[in-house]
Amino acid sequence: MNVIPAIDLLDGKVVRLQKGDYAKVTVYDDDPVAVARRFAEAGFGHIHVVDLDGAKSGRFENLPHIQRIIDQTGLTVQTGGGVRVFRQVEELFRAGLSKIVCSSMAVKNEPDWLKALQTFGGEQCILGMDLKDGKMAYAGWLETMDEPVDAYLGRMLSEGLQEVLCTDISRDGMLSGSNIELYQSLMENFPSLRFIASGGVAGEEDLRRLCEIDVYGVVVGRAYLEGHISLISMKNYHG
Repeated sequence: MNVIPAIDLLDGKVVRLQKGDYAKVTVYDDDPVAVARRFAEAGFGHIHVVDLDGAKSGRFENLPHIQRIIDQTGLTVQTGGGVRVFRQVEELFRAGLSKIVCSSMAVKNEPDWLKALQTFGGEQCILGMDLKDGKMAYAGWLETMDEPVDAYLGRMLSEGLQEVLCTDISRDGMLSGSNIELYQSLMENFPSLRFIASGGVAGEEDLRRLCEIDVYGVVVGRAYLEGHISLISMKNYHG
């Protein structure tokens, strides 16, 4: 299982939201590079960084901070938030990002999303599937789409989709435990897709259970930032 440390950026600070609510923000550190360096020193080579400013505004706003992380830590970074058009995907790859997570673009601008998939491939373009009451949410989780999730995934699979970062919004930032049943169901229905679990990880027990169902990866953010899980424990389940 791939354990992927996560950093959420808002105004250049490392934060977490509760259930995607911008009114419920906890600030953990003013220096994202310092946080990222701890992951690098623990032996991780890849991290997940979310631009929360961009997710809300539609403009990728934290790129300078992400480039500092890449330059000063040597980590490879996958990122999302604020990616709305193909041109932004091109710019982010040119800036040194290794993978781009697309959510709003995949829903609201499907032609550009499909162009990105075809141009850069499913290894580098990840679908950000953020679920709210069983529907895909986008635009900073403020809107939802009508097409059923399974129907959408089936269409995207035929277009070359390989990897899905799936967030259960109801659990995101809540330390309430991973939605094991959700990931089991998705893996059973789409065995050829690689699913990365996100939202709700509360401690080592969640990593153990996700590892048992053989999910491809898991994003860990708040649980580490608040000391509920150590970097050593995270590394033990990684690989």
